[in-house]
Amino acid sequence: MDIRPLGLDGVYEIRPKRHGDDRGFFSEVYNQGALADAGIDLEFVQDNQSYSAPAKVLRGMHYQTPPMAQAKLLRVVRGAIIDVVADIREGSPTFGKWVSLEVSADQWNQILVPVGFAHGFMTLTTDCEVIYKVSAPYSPEHERSIRFDDPTLNIDWGASTHDATLSGKDKIAPFLADQKTGFVY
Repeated sequence: MDIRPLGLDGVYEIRPKRHGDDRGFFSEVYNQGALADAGIDLEFVQDNQSYSAPAKVLRGMHYQTPPMAQAKLLRVVRGAIIDVVADIREGSPTFGKWVSLEVSADQWNQILVPVGFAHGFMTLTTDCEVIYKVSAPYSPEHERSIRFDDPTLNIDWGASTHDATLSGKDKIAPFLADQKTGFVY
């Protein structure tokens, strides 16, 4: 596994190795020991999968508050997304900063989102499928969202979002300045 930091504390791009021949390929896409050897000590408890039919489906920015905060290890098994991770830990030197990464089935890459960060993505292709591991189960009472066009975060989604498809909840999500995230650096 190739593990590369993306500029925010604990956010990594992970590229599993693929071993191919005339039959196809084999890839170990998750190895807890390899992550631990790189200083990443996480236990995942649930796998999730999302499907988006049209391109420009925007999901995010999402997080769960403590004690149900989630780290995520996300990969795309069909299509491509622009993935965005934002630091929402109060007192962090990178509070309000974000990074983005194109994650795709073709690139065979993944992104690791630590606890204390909001996460979202926009599909770049039709018929996009995303699979991700989480370190805590889904908890509706701890679920939170930040508006995708939050002025504090000022995220560049890499494409116009005026015609993006959003859920009803994401359309009316509050701004970061209007909420307490529960995360302190």
